Amino acid sequence: MKKHSSQPTGPVADFLAAQESKGLLRFITCGSVDDGKSTLIGRLLYESKQIFDDQLATLSQDSERVGTQGGNLDFALLTDGLQAEREQGITIDVAYRFFSTDRRTFIVADTPGHEQYTRNMVTGASTADLAIVLIDARKGVLTQTRRHSFLVHLLGITNVIVAINKIDLVDYDAAVFESIENEYREFSRDFGFTNLSFVPVSALNGDNITTTSAAMPWYHGPTLLNILEETDGHILSPDKPFRMYVQSVSRPNQDFRGYLGFVASGSLAVGDSIQVQPSGRTSRVASLPSFDGDRQHVVAGESIQILLDDEIDISRGDLLCSPESAPEVGTQFEAFIVWTDENQMMPHRSYLLKIGTKTVGVMIDKLKYKINVNTLEHLAASTLELNDIAVCVLATDRPVAFDPYVDNRYSGSFVIIDRMTSKTVGAGMIRHSLRRDSNISWQHTSIERHHREELNHQRSATIWFTGLSGSGKSTLANALETRLHAMGLRTYLLDGDNLRHGLTRDLGFTTADRIENLRRASHVAQILNSAGIIVLACFISPFESERTSAKEVIGQDSFIEVFVDAPIAVAEKRDPKGLYKKARAGELPNFTGIDSEYERPTSPSIHIHTDELEVDAGVEAILQHLRAQLLLP
Repeated sequence: MKKHSSQPTGPVADFLAAQESKGLLRFITCGSVDDGKSTLIGRLLYESKQIFDDQLATLSQDSERVGTQGGNLDFALLTDGLQAEREQGITIDVAYRFFSTDRRTFIVADTPGHEQYTRNMVTGASTADLAIVLIDARKGVLTQTRRHSFLVHLLGITNVIVAINKIDLVDYDAAVFESIENEYREFSRDFGFTNLSFVPVSALNGDNITTTSAAMPWYHGPTLLNILEETDGHILSPDKPFRMYVQSVSRPNQDFRGYLGFVASGSLAVGDSIQVQPSGRTSRVASLPSFDGDRQHVVAGESIQILLDDEIDISRGDLLCSPESAPEVGTQFEAFIVWTDENQMMPHRSYLLKIGTKTVGVMIDKLKYKINVNTLEHLAASTLELNDIAVCVLATDRPVAFDPYVDNRYSGSFVIIDRMTSKTVGAGMIRHSLRRDSNISWQHTSIERHHREELNHQRSATIWFTGLSGSGKSTLANALETRLHAMGLRTYLLDGDNLRHGLTRDLGFTTADRIENLRRASHVAQILNSAGIIVLACFISPFESERTSAKEVIGQDSFIEVFVDAPIAVAEKRDPKGLYKKARAGELPNFTGIDSEYERPTSPSIHIHTDELEVDAGVEAILQHLRAQLLLP
């Protein structure tokens, strides 16, 4: 019996080959709200015959029901799919659409124009080769136009089309077009856009979208689609050094260890040398297995599996690279940050940083300056608000491998995540490493913590007392230290007020200063623990995230959180320092419990109600816990 081939032949094969040979361009539309981004994409889909008959029928019905064009086809509805988008007439989420012409294929991201959703625009732009910046001809260059254009520049997009839309609403006036073009060129002259084009369009009517408009004989340039078809896309470049973050490790049996991931740049072949960062270990590619058999060569844009000659330690998040062009490795770098959270960014607060597939702890060590998107002026700032853009110095809690963003978008970009809520609160692009980081290393000593503990005949730890002012923290800690001292143990009571006479006297009581105060106190406690001393730390420490950070600095096994709990009415009645009275009178702003929130511990080691227990009973409860944890003889 004749065996039939499963591969298509004839015209079908020719068609498939033609489709595979087309180039792919990823682009975004951005600009201010209601500039016509969704309408433009809908028009492109319509003109390129990418809408099926049933979709067109649905669009016609939706246009009559919720459209904004008086019953005519409202092309924006093709991408504004969320109910809230249709109700408000704005784009909220990023909508991705695929369409194709005879010359190439496209993936377009319709990104929100509203300032509130700038973070979604950053998401859409992160993988784009080109940006279409829409400007309403009636309004000209607006603040959000400038913000999005600056973000396009930061995100490394150098191909930009400025589509001056709704030109029909200004009677196709060439002077309006020229004025907006001149203003935009002046604003963006330092952005490094290597391919900048200006096109007057009417997305609603189709002027200069796919065909030249007879209504504008003064415009002699290409149509919007012509430019899209001619622009080269090269975000995933095989010419750059090899980079692949390990997504997972495959171990189907004890004789097989494969490393899976996405090739972000460069190429790799069997026999090539490969380096693992941040460890610096090297090996050689043994094979590149796939479902279709072993590969000999892979390039950027492919998801692959790698087998190495050597059994070396590689985990998820490690960066595989070319030894000849290794990335930077360090714990400090300077970066642009776009803050995307309603809550302020707090310098020195502990966040999570995700770069590639690796997640590490990070804090924003220094906010160098904020950028005014209208003037590009550098502004002094102590924190960041929603949609602010700034240059910051970041410090991670362990070494990470990275490239400057201008060299590699994939290994040069990151997101910042709130530890407590797991929300993405910021996006960043690395500018460069800080060389001082490579000159600092931990100096190991012959005498270590366990030697000092043995000499002191005790285990060291930090007992962290948290609670409102007046809850009884200092009273309880002082009584506990008296008992421990009588037992012959070496202790130190680290009181927040005492530290403010010296180590933290430069700090105030703003949220940012409180975070820095606790960061310094945590490191002092950790040093004293390393000296073999039991530390009793008394701090209001109102924020859960800062108490978590203190635990990470001191060490989970050495951190005992004591929640000294008393109703605010009881604490205010005690008021040993008269602070509540001043706070009520408005003399102490940001006072915890009055006009600044206290975040109650969710799972403290010990919970003591000082309005119910006498001091001695509270001390005994702590001693029992310490004995149970084998911290006391």
